[in-house]
Amino acid sequence: MKRLKKILLLIGILYIGIAALAYFNQEKLVFMPSKMPMNHVYDFCQPFEEFWLNAPDGGKINAIHIKNNSTKGVVLYFHGNAGNLSHLGHVANMISKKEYDIIMIDYRTFGKSSGTLTEEAIYADSDLVYTYALDNYSEDKIVVYGRSFGTGVASALASKNKPCKLILESPFYSAVSLGKHRFPFLPIDWLSKFRFPSNEYVKNLSCPVYIFHGKEDRVIPFSSSKKLYEEINGTNKMFFAIENAGHNYLQDYETFKQGLSNALP
Repeated sequence: MKRLKKILLLIGILYIGIAALAYFNQEKLVFMPSKMPMNHVYDFCQPFEEFWLNAPDGGKINAIHIKNNSTKGVVLYFHGNAGNLSHLGHVANMISKKEYDIIMIDYRTFGKSSGTLTEEAIYADSDLVYTYALDNYSEDKIVVYGRSFGTGVASALASKNKPCKLILESPFYSAVSLGKHRFPFLPIDWLSKFRFPSNEYVKNLSCPVYIFHGKEDRVIPFSSSKKLYEEINGTNKMFFAIENAGHNYLQDYETFKQGLSNALP
């Protein structure tokens, strides 16, 4: 019996240690930023302007405004939890082919951007981007687009404003639900500093929503998109299930191409 108690005690201590490590290192588990030197010169095929957004708390957000002289409007694009703006040439090309302007930012600690990385700060920075867009476009010409992690940012932003459309590529139901999927042995509800409850935000949307998800996605389960889709009120929504696709390179599939033409005619 004493031996059993010692084993259980050791398992308990080990579990608490793992949970503590996860709690104090969750930023590294959630985000995989790639830094860029401040003197880096971006290379896009389209005419563009690099600009900065200064947050009230001292954060500095690096951004790109691709200017195609579009009469259709602008797409505000929020990328995933890895990489930086220098990796988004394919996005610029994809959206430019639809004859829209594009505004893209790097989150804090990504690329050239700086500042303390918190959920509240990311939301506040996205508000700055939206304000910048409103200074250049009417709101009925603003499309909000999020991919992967960026879908949580995009959903929150669209719920507070009235963009003409919201596009979600490989979205999650909530960051907490995704954490539970990846780490089912941990008390994610208690540990998570990053919650991004997209399931709550999509209930407050006033614009059409387009969701794209690969059926073979091993990063964010396809089922999370279906569940999120069901939370969107009304019928002004479309879901594009992409056969044989994983988490990346959805733009290579015909279903995605057709769906994007529907979302960005």
